[in-house]
Amino acid sequence: MSAPSVPSFWPAQSAQPAQSAQPGDPCQRCGACCAHFRVSFYWAEAELIPAALTRRLTPVLACMAGTDQAAPRCTALHGVVGEGCACGIYAVRPSPCREVLVGDAQCLRARQAKGLPPLPA
Repeated sequence: MSAPSVPSFWPAQSAQPAQSAQPGDPCQRCGACCAHFRVSFYWAEAELIPAALTRRLTPVLACMAGTDQAAPRCTALHGVVGEGCACGIYAVRPSPCREVLVGDAQCLRARQAKGLPPLPA
């Protein structure tokens, strides 16, 4: 599978979708949480993320673009959920993304919703 294309508005340090530090990281193959939950966070976290990838929800909350839809899918996610994915902003992803761990309750709920088998914690 070839690397996902990178939108031109990403900053130079994100010239390619970031891969996790762990080879074979199941998060980089899965992407279910990125296509299941709304990713909302304190607005100041958005300063590290390209503006085109975030939406302002309230004066103090922002969310990742695409996750504020009835069928959420983060616009920073590239690839096919459950087959091969990459987060275009992995190194600067917001706190809700950092909080989901492989095999935790949120991971399992998102994978189940996408028809994927559970991952061990």
